[in-house]
Amino acid sequence: MGDPRRIRKKYHTPSHPWQADRIQEEKELLKEYGLKNKREIWKALAILRGIRGQARELLGKRGEHAARQEELLMARLRRLNLLKEGATLDDVLALTVRDILDRRLQTLVYRKGLASTIKQARQFIVHGHITVAGRKVTAPSYLVRAEEEDAIAYAENSPIRNLEIVRKQAEQEA
Repeated sequence: MGDPRRIRKKYHTPSHPWQADRIQEEKELLKEYGLKNKREIWKALAILRGIRGQARELLGKRGEHAARQEELLMARLRRLNLLKEGATLDDVLALTVRDILDRRLQTLVYRKGLASTIKQARQFIVHGHITVAGRKVTAPSYLVRAEEEDAIAYAENSPIRNLEIVRKQAEQEA
């Protein structure tokens, strides 16, 4: 069975707790993206911090190994649809937390029109009504890859899917 792994936080809290600008920006992000709490923003910031740190490190390196690492980083970001083909390391450094939050399943379900509000999108995901490429995903924070984006749909056994089918048939008859 092995030793139990040491569980670590996947985020860092702000260094100064009472900065009015940061608090206001976090409130706007919470509302815009329908997040549960600020911890979700901090996790997205940690992901962004890791990506940007890797890019900064690669900017200072030269050689074949650095070129290979840069290509792997760019391929990963293209798979996540954070960058387009032909992007450079400067484009990586220009990424923002909104770019990361835009790739979350919760945001894409709402933008695709499967839910009428961003909070409803979160509820549909948590309750198991949404699938990605035929796989039920119950984590609203799931980062959707570019090839999976078109495969977001209602689950086969979801009553919401059946309601949508009935609604579309009624629209076609009218």
